[in-house]
Amino acid sequence: MNARLQDPAAPQAPHALPPEVRLAPLSLERLDAVLGIEKVAYSHPWSRGNFIDTLAAGYQAQVLLGGDEVIGYYVAMLGVDEAHLLNLTVAPAFQRQGWARVLLDALGLWARGRGAQWLWLEVRVSNLRAQKIYAAHGFQRVGVRKRYYPAAAGTREDAIVMSLRL
Repeated sequence: MNARLQDPAAPQAPHALPPEVRLAPLSLERLDAVLGIEKVAYSHPWSRGNFIDTLAAGYQAQVLLGGDEVIGYYVAMLGVDEAHLLNLTVAPAFQRQGWARVLLDALGLWARGRGAQWLWLEVRVSNLRAQKIYAAHGFQRVGVRKRYYPAAAGTREDAIVMSLRL
């Protein structure tokens, strides 16, 4: 599983938001919108099955909504004294506007509320923008998982493991 923030080739123009922005549980009704974001944000997006499995397992899955439009989302699982971020994505039209920080703050509040003392994640070594966002949020690089992510032409890409003490 992975925590991902995509670095688009070109900066996106700010997207106008409806006045109400809120978090809501990821539901099957919003899954098509989330899958649409996955497909444009990543070369190796999560599948419908990946999301359905996380919902069936009871993982924390939240969407950030501007009105009825999905701005971004995260999926995390709880362990004994830690939470593991599996996927964090901001729709390309909303990137570079601070929404990843909002999602990370929401994740931290949820994890602390469940007694977690640590947050963990993996991020592609090539995703320097996401690494910078996570580091600015207080995450520290603690290791590397070799050949963790699928990559082009059947190859694999390493992941940087990061953690945050809550």
